[in-house]
Amino acid sequence: MTEDLFRHDSYLTCCDATVAGVRDDGTIILDRTVFYPTGGGQPGDSGVLTLAGGETIQIQTTVKDKDGGDILHVPAADQAIGVKVGDAVTCQIDWETRYKHMRFHTALHLLSVAVPFPVTGGQVSDKDARLDFMLPDPDFTKESLTEKLMDLIKKDYDVSTRWITDEELDSQPDLVKTMSVQPPRGSGKVRLVAIGDVDLQPCGGSHVGKTSEIGAVVVAKIENKGKQNRRIRIKFAD
Repeated sequence: MTEDLFRHDSYLTCCDATVAGVRDDGTIILDRTVFYPTGGGQPGDSGVLTLAGGETIQIQTTVKDKDGGDILHVPAADQAIGVKVGDAVTCQIDWETRYKHMRFHTALHLLSVAVPFPVTGGQVSDKDARLDFMLPDPDFTKESLTEKLMDLIKKDYDVSTRWITDEELDSQPDLVKTMSVQPPRGSGKVRLVAIGDVDLQPCGGSHVGKTSEIGAVVVAKIENKGKQNRRIRIKFAD
């Protein structure tokens, strides 16, 4: 299994690694990586692998193998891969895009505080982010919700992580806010993300260290997605 350095430090942008496998489709497995794989509504990282001789491989995205759990680095199309097992590489993620993902992902956690209803789905990009709520009739406007969300962001809460066992999570089901996606399991432990004393939930994604790093955001749209479902979309303020 690839050592997932991003899980312990979201701010790592590069690392040295060794090629552990190259699949027939060209995807690359490393012994360790800073590339976050698509999951939990957050896109996989893009970036560059640099070989010892200076050759580079553009990575267009990173995904996780559904069967074996390997982290797969997906090269951009029409490249000569030119790597083999045992080769040393340097990993460098597209930090500007990743940091936007981190800011939005953390903002969505706070959005789930501002809108205390069950979450039925969510998605992050570098341009906007959204959560779907089991919410029949909102009693707020885009403007009032923006103000409530920004009040939370400006309190500059620390964002921290800790681990609990699968059994501990099973005994505290209220920690799981998202109904459509279960927390990442399989290793016997689950990572919890805490934002000050206002939010605690299992999450495998990447987040900023303090909520002030999110910056100014606005609620861009509140959409009706069914009788019991509302989609709330946020974006960075212009």
